[in-house]
Amino acid sequence: MSMKKVWFVTGASKGLGLALVRKLLESGYRVAATTRSLESLINEIGDVSATFLPLEMDVTSDSNVKEAIENTVSHFGGIDVVVNNAGFGLVGSLEELSDDEVKDNFNVNVFGPLNVIRHAARHFRQQRSGHFFNIASIGGYSGGYAGFGVYCSTKFAMAGFTEALAEEMKDFEAKATLVYPGYFRTNFLSKGSIKTSARPIEDYKSARASEHAHLNQIDGQQPNDPDKAAEALIHVSEQATPPVHLFLGEDAYEIAHQKIGMIRDALASNEKIGKSTAIV
Repeated sequence: MSMKKVWFVTGASKGLGLALVRKLLESGYRVAATTRSLESLINEIGDVSATFLPLEMDVTSDSNVKEAIENTVSHFGGIDVVVNNAGFGLVGSLEELSDDEVKDNFNVNVFGPLNVIRHAARHFRQQRSGHFFNIASIGGYSGGYAGFGVYCSTKFAMAGFTEALAEEMKDFEAKATLVYPGYFRTNFLSKGSIKTSARPIEDYKSARASEHAHLNQIDGQQPNDPDKAAEALIHVSEQATPPVHLFLGEDAYEIAHQKIGMIRDALASNEKIGKSTAIV
């Protein structure tokens, strides 16, 4: 019966989302997959069937998300695993990105997943089972990348609410896993997938260098395979006690250990000052 779980995957028409949907269907799961472009998803996977439900959904629309989840439950009879994968990258220094650009990134990367969680959690709560996978980024654990501050902050936000979600779901025997992927060879960094500031300020040399490196050197050379990431998520979904934090990729592990070392050094170097605030 476990092979017939119903998965709900957002951002499914390309990248990690598409790889996951394919692996799930190959493995016998039932899958509802959402996208902003239904035609492209149907072209990649196929039309509605007993095991596949393609859905056009705007993750930023609460009512649209509610309808998509209701359609999933109606079509398959339930919902077991939710993957919040929809999102996009934004490049630009904090000064040069406009209020609208920043809000757009937060609407998709933060408030969109919260819409999904809000409407899926009710089903998990009632059935006393379920599993959320929230796809963040290693940039949601370590934010020291010039030009990626806003994007990283959206993923730090996801990390914060996923940790809380994991605690809240314990009451209903449901799970939540925060996923920190490193660099995977998808179209995430390709033109049309990542957005850049409309008004770049050339004084920000480090931000421009980082932008150039990501768009012109790293893109197409990422060290990790999205199909293997999909396999990893499926494997974790079948664990009795899945982790709250899941790092994917050797690069993600390396960056995480660097951050942990920095925090340890910061704690040690100012411990006396940091502990001097007690009321005595």
